[in-house]
Amino acid sequence: MIREDRLGKDFFFLRSMEEDDLPWVCAIEKLSFPTPWHESTFRGEIYNQAISYPYVIVHKLLKKIIGYIIFWHIKEEVHINNIAIHPHFRRMGIAQAVLRRVLAQVQRQGVSFVTLEVRPSNSAAFYLYRKLGFIVLGIKKDYYRKPQEDALVLGKSLI
Repeated sequence: MIREDRLGKDFFFLRSMEEDDLPWVCAIEKLSFPTPWHESTFRGEIYNQAISYPYVIVHKLLKKIIGYIIFWHIKEEVHINNIAIHPHFRRMGIAQAVLRRVLAQVQRQGVSFVTLEVRPSNSAAFYLYRKLGFIVLGIKKDYYRKPQEDALVLGKSLI
């Protein structure tokens, strides 16, 4: 496993998601989630410029999209809606590095609190969020489908 500090700034970069990215984003989404978002949902996020911040994660050497993150920024709060890394690039610390970058960026912009939902069965994601300082705030009953499962609501203070 490559630790985040060994990835360096030259491994990948974030840029705004564009419509041309959607075939790759949707492919990663289908590989990552049992009930993937439809392309139109991603398109809606791209054009919801008032609050939505969709980014792709681009491998610098391969010049290839290897993941994405989408979050909403509303006043002093951010809600992380979706993050996924292509299976070939998982367990390398990329999601952690991306989340650290995003959290630092929004903190500089005055965000005081960040929330997200995660499946309790997604132990890798839950462990990552806990490692980054997120705590369990509550449960949303029957939030997920295929399989039906509650969601853990996690939050993190940035102040």
